[in-house]
Amino acid sequence: MNVLDLMRARHSVRAFDSRPVPRDTLTRVLEAARLAPTACNNQPWRIVVVTAEAERRALASCYPAAWFRDAPVVLAACAVPSEAWRRRDGKNHADIDVAIVVDHLILAAAEAGLGTCWVCAFDAARARAALSLPDGEEPVALIPLGYPAPGETPAPLHDQRKPLDALVRWHT
Repeated sequence: MNVLDLMRARHSVRAFDSRPVPRDTLTRVLEAARLAPTACNNQPWRIVVVTAEAERRALASCYPAAWFRDAPVVLAACAVPSEAWRRRDGKNHADIDVAIVVDHLILAAAEAGLGTCWVCAFDAARARAALSLPDGEEPVALIPLGYPAPGETPAPLHDQRKPLDALVRWHT
């Protein structure tokens, strides 16, 4: 599948099959994250892979949606702000770099037939504790990952993209 078709087909999955994700498939998805560009190539990010049921349950306390608990894997994308490039005005790019990493990851997951959903509305303090994050690492996004459940379909909002001319301005 070419990249634009993959991007059109990918959607947020909120219903997961119970099948485990093979380690080599998960490693391929993580390799795509590793290859993501970051400002000055500082790579101020970490991914915590959560597969054990008890740890997934603990993490689910941060985001109580029932479907979240059904994913066989949760990837916690974390920023390390102290390692990030800063623009002249002081803007730290750690969150931006993590966003690029997660985008690479979710596209690679879609190519592998896996579903993901970008979750940011979680209790960060609880996530930090559940993940035993060291000082200096901040949870930015939780990405439940697994095979979509049979019959799982995109949410209605998926097809409500604004037209290109509403989003892009040309300075010529």
